[in-house]
Amino acid sequence: MFAIHPQLLADCHILGRLPATHVLLHKNAAVPWCILVPETDPANLLDLPVPQRDAVLADCKRVSDYLVGPLGCTRVNVAWIGNLVPQLHIHVIGRNPADACWPKPVWGHLERTCDYSPAQIAAIRAGICGA
Repeated sequence: MFAIHPQLLADCHILGRLPATHVLLHKNAAVPWCILVPETDPANLLDLPVPQRDAVLADCKRVSDYLVGPLGCTRVNVAWIGNLVPQLHIHVIGRNPADACWPKPVWGHLERTCDYSPAQIAAIRAGICGA
């Protein structure tokens, strides 16, 4: 039975589902940071069967389009690192020159924290997942 890793659940709000992934929103609203979790055993995106990999990347594109469009991000960083959480998950992070740690990576440099309001979470959920 599939379960999202407890560390991801502790760090994120659950937004819902896209065709190939569960969509999470990192709780730190200092930068718009989504995490997509496919239901799969391989821990490396490049090890997925091609149709599944393409579907996961299509979900990443949908999130990226939301970050660039409605949220106005000028860059989108995408990574699947997995050093601390072994479950495959893809970070899709909206970036701007005015964000909390530009131009450095968010890992280890995002010192500012702020929370999303319930209304902001609902708007992001609707914008990405359509519900």
